Amino acid sequence: MTSILHSALEASPLRHLSTSAQVAVLAVLALLVAVILNVAQQLLLPKDKSRPPVVFHYFPIIGSAVTYGIDPITFFRDCKEKYGDVFTFVLLGRHVTVALGQKGSNLVLNGKLSQVSAEEAYTHLTTPVFGKEVVYDVPNAVFMEQKRFVKVGLSVENFRVYVPQITDEVTSFVATDSQFEGLKSGKSVTVDIFKAMSEITILTASRTLQGKEVRENLDKSFADLYHDLDSGFTPINFVIPYLPLPNNFKRDRAQKKMSDFYKGIIAKRKEQGESEESDMISALMSQSYKDGRKVTDTEVAHMMIALLMAGQHTSSATGAWALLRLASRSDVINDLYDEQVRVYGDGNGGFRSLDYDTQKSSVPILDAVIKETLRLHPPIHSIMRKVKSAIPVPQSYAAPLSHKGANENRSYVIPKGHYVLAAPIYSQHDPNVWKEAAMFNPYRWFDKDGVVSAEAAEEGEKVDFGWGVVSSGANSPYLPFGAGRHRCIGEQFAYLQLGTIVANFVRTFDWRLETKFPDPDYQSMVVLPKAPANIVLTSRA
Repeated sequence: MTSILHSALEASPLRHLSTSAQVAVLAVLALLVAVILNVAQQLLLPKDKSRPPVVFHYFPIIGSAVTYGIDPITFFRDCKEKYGDVFTFVLLGRHVTVALGQKGSNLVLNGKLSQVSAEEAYTHLTTPVFGKEVVYDVPNAVFMEQKRFVKVGLSVENFRVYVPQITDEVTSFVATDSQFEGLKSGKSVTVDIFKAMSEITILTASRTLQGKEVRENLDKSFADLYHDLDSGFTPINFVIPYLPLPNNFKRDRAQKKMSDFYKGIIAKRKEQGESEESDMISALMSQSYKDGRKVTDTEVAHMMIALLMAGQHTSSATGAWALLRLASRSDVINDLYDEQVRVYGDGNGGFRSLDYDTQKSSVPILDAVIKETLRLHPPIHSIMRKVKSAIPVPQSYAAPLSHKGANENRSYVIPKGHYVLAAPIYSQHDPNVWKEAAMFNPYRWFDKDGVVSAEAAEEGEKVDFGWGVVSSGANSPYLPFGAGRHRCIGEQFAYLQLGTIVANFVRTFDWRLETKFPDPDYQSMVVLPKAPANIVLTSRA
């Protein structure tokens, strides 16, 4: 095709243009022809009715990447209206079949290992960051054992230690960080709350899960390592892995240095003998696989990196969203403060210290705030799997509901090689499921006549995938931590960490939005608030 266009160009009046101008014209013509052929192929060629309908797109390869990337919720809603609950879109050369709603989540998240693979979907993104021999770089059975090892470190005994440690880190950060300096003179201060929460999250996680050596080394060099490693967590690396980009070179160097850093901690602990530390490194060092093999130093180091990177993104984003949402609801902040007085008040106008058991059972408004934040702002908006063998879609689910042909009895088969996508964020924003779905309303979790309850996410058969008994159920409209064998192992720690941080803010401050509530940024791997994400804090003292 290029030679034909070039010959046509040479024979045209444009032959007198400079070489660079001719190349530019040739490129435009080639793109135009590609678009025409792509549109013609979609409109004129017969469609395979056994496959899900394909979202119409003008540009080959690029497909629907732009509209999906800018606002996935709107993209999903628009596609549902045209194509039904199951449809395929092109994402930078990949065919991604979306399955919406609770049935869709169940289809993807509880898919059989013979049919879908999380490892094949994510390893090219996570392995260069986390390192080899862990998470998606190993067979699923090994990964499940590694989740079991991590669960040992997430014990109730450790959680009881973590609550006062998190409180201490939040208090110290507020007392020393420059953003809060004006509070000392009684002034209100404006804080970039996502920036602050990013720092608070890594401080609290390092103090608790990561261990004292990591906390003691949180200096600029560690921050630079973290930043360079984090640069590998980009959407482009999910779609087109191992590009020779400067960020990826930095990522690879940082991964080696971070791995060596953890291995150094492990070696020193082995030299010193038995450790009394209640952190994840100690828990992992003592573990063995079912076949008797001890966990290696490399595996421990890389699991620690995985915990640091994955937990940091999700918790800092959720914490920022929680404080931003509360900034728009002063009545909820007041109710949270009253709850703290009622539950923790010492009778002399002060508070007794936060503790795990009380946080776990006696602060329902705080729990509801965290749940409602996660409903509106789940950190991951799309969960994907690679299709290993064809997946039949039940006829009752596949039949389109809201466009021409809705009454057709139709079933689909999702072919091998596609990716399947579950979108819990769609169900969590669905106005047909939630009353006033777009509204931040923590009190919906106490409504006995509400559509869902806090227990809805736990419905389903209880299964042990190798790391403890959890619900296999994905038939819930509330799945911020996923479902099934890949349900987030850090769920309980996340509630503990976020609840403790928010409780400390409530005790210390009143706050409001500086301007308008920020829009979500869907173009990063985790859904973040767009800048400016500022709140104005006033000390209660």
